[in-house]
Amino acid sequence: MENSRLSRRKLMQFLAGSPLLTSLPVWSAERLDDRGYLAPGPELAVNVFDMENVALRNLNQAHWTYISQGVDDELTLRANREGFAQLHLRSRRLVDVSMVDTSTTLFGHRLASPVMLAPIGGIGMAHPGGDIAVARGAAASGHKMIMSTAATFGIEDVTQARGEPVWYQLYPTNIWEITQAMLRRVEATGTDVLFLTVDIPARNQDRMRRFDRSDAACTSCHVPGTSIADKAMLQGMTIPPNVFRLSNPAMDWEFVKRLRDSTNMKLVIKGLTLPEDAELALNVGVDGIHVSNHGGRADESGFATIASLPEVVSVVKGKVPVIMDGGIRRGTDVLKALALGADAVCVGRPYAWGLAAFGEEGVTRVMQILDSELAIAMQQAGCPSLQDITRNVVR
Repeated sequence: MENSRLSRRKLMQFLAGSPLLTSLPVWSAERLDDRGYLAPGPELAVNVFDMENVALRNLNQAHWTYISQGVDDELTLRANREGFAQLHLRSRRLVDVSMVDTSTTLFGHRLASPVMLAPIGGIGMAHPGGDIAVARGAAASGHKMIMSTAATFGIEDVTQARGEPVWYQLYPTNIWEITQAMLRRVEATGTDVLFLTVDIPARNQDRMRRFDRSDAACTSCHVPGTSIADKAMLQGMTIPPNVFRLSNPAMDWEFVKRLRDSTNMKLVIKGLTLPEDAELALNVGVDGIHVSNHGGRADESGFATIASLPEVVSVVKGKVPVIMDGGIRRGTDVLKALALGADAVCVGRPYAWGLAAFGEEGVTRVMQILDSELAIAMQQAGCPSLQDITRNVVR
């Protein structure tokens, strides 16, 4: 199936550039199949899927697989996207929506948009600029960025590129001293919000395991003999060989308490999907809950995060902010998540596509597209501000 999609894309790309079509209006080639449209520049990408088309052309198969894959049979990956189709927007009329305000406050920060950039590890595979290009793109669009422990560059360089402290996503590691050293480094940059990822004690990614990293195509950017311990955020630390792991299968609620007591940063638990876990998180005093299944890359529950969101919100009852990610591709998706109780949302793959397509300008354009679509969706729903978005917006 994947091969047939790739073949079809290549055919459409060939047709789009064929002299047979040069005498036709520009829209004729595009309308043959929008999935084959290749935007010549970021300003001509009209939605995030246009960015996906260009990214698919620019990335090699291994890197495309890494960005696009889920786990096992990818039921959860598909469910995240399909879950939004089960929700229908209720369009209200004769409401003054001549001015739309998408700004919000989160963890004491005023944000121009409720859409944030999710952490993505190894994003340098999409573009040599990696997290620095992402940070510059986020700065140009005015969006909050969450940086990954597995980032291509260190937090100091990323913070400088963003022009303000970024928020930080923590893989807990199985060595407490390493975790603490990383936290001190993060705190030194002014970061005040920490996202602890808890959803991947283990996982099974079939598609990625098929690639042989000793192949010449892989060794061109994967240095033989290196490991996750060589990531930028772990440089300069003494890490025991053959022992270190970014994940910590032994992590429990006592670990969360210990982590909370070891930093003054606000602590958000990233990766909860069940109401009983949300209740336990409140009991240990976290500052926020991030409903996530790692973009379909963690468990194979087959359950969408947009479906999990109302269950978590019903337990939280506004005591702490709730953030949600997974499958968001349109401004209407953002509106649906906000209507079901999310205070903000994160996107990952869309801005990775933008980065792979056009570098930092692609990142900026993706975030601008989502903001523009959100504003239009709010106008259709009769919601001039985020405070006007309620459960009544969807059915």
